[in-house]
Amino acid sequence: MSNAFLEAITPRRSIYALGNELPRSQEEVIELVTSAVKLSPSAFNSQSSRVVILFDEQHQAFWEIVMQSLREIVPPDAFFSTENKINAFAAGAGTVLFYEDTQVVEELQKQYALYADNFPVWSEHSTGIAQFSVWSTLAQVQIGASLQHYNPLIDEAVQQRWELPESWRLRAQMPFGNIVQPPGEKTFMPDEQRFRIFK
Repeated sequence: MSNAFLEAITPRRSIYALGNELPRSQEEVIELVTSAVKLSPSAFNSQSSRVVILFDEQHQAFWEIVMQSLREIVPPDAFFSTENKINAFAAGAGTVLFYEDTQVVEELQKQYALYADNFPVWSEHSTGIAQFSVWSTLAQVQIGASLQHYNPLIDEAVQQRWELPESWRLRAQMPFGNIVQPPGEKTFMPDEQRFRIFK
């Protein structure tokens, strides 16, 4: 069965071997990322997702913050592999930081008290959809990326470095760049372990 959407998302993979030579201009990447986020659905059309896009020195500064934050908690004898991993992300061309605006969530909780407990969960859904949308959009133009989670360890330092609103809560980080080494073949667990179909 042929399906344009499934064909479009198939190239999305976790790419860890990144380079800093983008196949598209920074302006095009910005347009792709912002459009993907804008077109991503959110509960009550809350549009709670926020994004920071870092290039060049700003991208490097971010991964230096991650490196220094990890250096404080990772034992020295185990830091070599950690350092290599962070350097691989820093070798890319940029990073997308995904945030959720807690102020939006809190206002919805007040406005719709009956669903108050659900809005934080729905906010997580929103950021997940936005992350997937951006990831797949970049893959369509041969830009590799992966999704990382060094929050909340780095939250305060990142917020201060880029003077971001206190209501923005960091949820994920996506280093991206040209694909230096493609991933191996994707494997799937048996369908019968994941799906139940009743007719």
